Amino acid sequence: MTAEFTHFDAAGQARMVDVGAKAETERVALAEGRITLSSTAYEMVKAGTMKKGDVLGIARLAGIMAAKQTSALIPLCHPLAISGAEVNFFFDDAHCALRIEASVRITGRTGVEMEALTAVSVAALTIYDMCKAVDKRMEISQIRLLQKSGGRSGEFRRLAE
Repeated sequence: MTAEFTHFDAAGQARMVDVGAKAETERVALAEGRITLSSTAYEMVKAGTMKKGDVLGIARLAGIMAAKQTSALIPLCHPLAISGAEVNFFFDDAHCALRIEASVRITGRTGVEMEALTAVSVAALTIYDMCKAVDKRMEISQIRLLQKSGGRSGEFRRLAE
């Protein structure tokens, strides 16, 4: 596979990639990110006692909604009728952090990596928004693609680090 920037034409002008001739295949992308909180904020999220309400429930919904709206947020992304999106959270007590994981699926002509990454990003931002009264020092980090399948470029799986 040759490395090329597909969102630029021969003259270097931005363009939306034409995916009309591509075959529809099942495509899945899995992304993750992390938000580190103060011990107080972390325990409040874990106990469900943050004053703004169900932090993880709202963040899950925000992530799913963001996956569906990725093309409105990121230039040149195709609007997609995704078939499924999930956002899950994993507590890391040792570091007062939450790992956010998003999975997005489609049967289509283009991948859903950007949708999974957007879901993680917006879920993390929502957690920040809901907890900022308690902790303004929260840190969002390590947003990255873990794996993707389908399409011409085939499989990608991030090796354990």
